[in-house]
This record gives sequence, C-alpha cells and structure tokens, in this order.
Amino acid sequence: MVEIAPSILNSNLLNLKESVSEINGADWLHFDVMDGHFVPNLTFGPMFVEAIKEISDLPIESHLMVSNPDFFVPLYAEAGSKRIIVHAESSVHLHRLVQKIKEFGCEAGVALNPATPLTAIEHLLEEVDLVLIMTVNPGYGGQKLIPSMIPKIKKLRELIDSREITCKIEIDGGVNWDNASILVEAGVDVVVAGTLIFREPDRRKAVARLKGIVAKGGN
Repeated sequence: MVEIAPSILNSNLLNLKESVSEINGADWLHFDVMDGHFVPNLTFGPMFVEAIKEISDLPIESHLMVSNPDFFVPLYAEAGSKRIIVHAESSVHLHRLVQKIKEFGCEAGVALNPATPLTAIEHLLEEVDLVLIMTVNPGYGGQKLIPSMIPKIKKLRELIDSREITCKIEIDGGVNWDNASILVEAGVDVVVAGTLIFREPDRRKAVARLKGIVAKGGN
C-alpha cells in the first residue's frame, strides 16, 4: 500500500489546526525543516512538531534540510517525530547519524538531492528504513518534477528488491495528478505532496483522489 504524506509547507500556516484536520485521511504529516544554509529557505522549528502533536494523530516525519543535522536530530526526535530524514550531502558520518536517529526510537531515513548518485547510500540500505529521492532541487514548493529522477527511482527499487530488504522509497517534489501513477509504477512507497493537495479547495477530497491514483498505480 502506497502511503501519502502531505507537506505542511504549502498549507495555511496561519491556521495550522484547520489545515491538519483537513488531511486526516493521509498516512503521514511531512515537515520540511530548512535552515537557510543547506537550502535557501527558513521553515519550521521543533515547536511546530510539538504543537501539531497536540491536534493530530498523524505520525510526523521531519525532513531535515539543514547543514548540521547532528544538532537537530535530538530536537526533532524529542519534539515527537516518528521518522527523521537527513540528507546524505549534509553529513560526513552518515552511518553514525542514522544510528543516532534510531537510538531516539525514530525511523531513520536518508534523502538524496537530484544530482547525488545512489552510490552515496548503497552501503546503508540495510540500515535505513527509508530513502527519500528528491525529485526537485530542495528549498521551495511548487516546482516541476525532474524527469531524470524516474530512472533513479527504478534503479533504487531494483537494488532494494535484489537484496530482499524492507527499505521504503519516498519521493518529494513536483507530484501532480498526471505523474503520480508513473512514480508508483517506478517503485515508490511513500508520496510527499504539498502544493497538489493544499491548492485544492477540498483537501480531504484531494487526499482521497491521490490515494485512489497511487492505489491503481501500484497494481
């Protein structure tokens, strides 16, 4: 079953309670954490995770697009994140960082920017719960999906299946009504969608529609 993880980056930040309540049919709530250094934007601190935990039962995954993930991992774990995703490009001791995430009782994910090859995480596939393939350059919502990421997803799917491990594939960026099924056919397990869902007047229907599309794509 392919999971849907709406990103609150594109939600109504002046009324988070309403925004979150409108996507309760989703599987995860995706937090894009940006520090203005690793990516050219600033977003959510750990207090946002704490606040959302008070109003929603959805599990939270925190995607740390930051220059110093070792510092931020404890903050977001203690705030209530169930899954923490760090970038391969941001850590010189990635294996140790993955173990640190797990020591906090969180699922560990590693993200790859579009230009970063799969070789950066091949040695870690047995250690991580999830690999996030960025299908746009990180930093802003509303971008178009980079087509060359489709073969990258397929190759990662082949690697995971050949090793018979349970690591999931997540994608983030540029998902729309036309390419969602293509992404699932390529091997995606978790779809992050921000603009696609929150630009719709009825977010509940948008979540349900996307779930229907990915369910068919996975068959």
